Amino acid sequence: MQLNSIKPAAGAKQERRRVGRGIGSGFGKTAGRGHKGQKSRAGGFHKVGFEGGQMPLQRRLPKRGFVSLTRKGGMEVRLSALSRVSDETIDMLILKQAGIIPNSAATAKVILSGKIERAVKLRGIAVSKGARAAIEAVGGSVE
Repeated sequence: MQLNSIKPAAGAKQERRRVGRGIGSGFGKTAGRGHKGQKSRAGGFHKVGFEGGQMPLQRRLPKRGFVSLTRKGGMEVRLSALSRVSDETIDMLILKQAGIIPNSAATAKVILSGKIERAVKLRGIAVSKGARAAIEAVGGSVE
């Protein structure tokens, strides 16, 4: 392939549509705008969603939902995920470094899902009743 032989793919370049240039062009007379009405006139413009004065759809439907600006991101941590952490004492920082919870998480709570084989010491992390019992059963503790 030479630089002087490069050309666009077939159909990639189309000529500009020249409207209002006589009957032979196929877009003469009304220039593809149809007959009468606001959209056929010069400056015939209306807002997106305008329905001719009828109450528009986005105003007819009820508003739904709410996103709290003050809600902090609390994450759930499975009991089985704690076994992936090599440290004996586990806190929020260690969970973030291990990639178990995202850095944006403000709080975490360990839930009973899976099982744990080794004793761990949790510090500054909320724990469900079942998870606390499972951790203490293998000799761990929760602060």
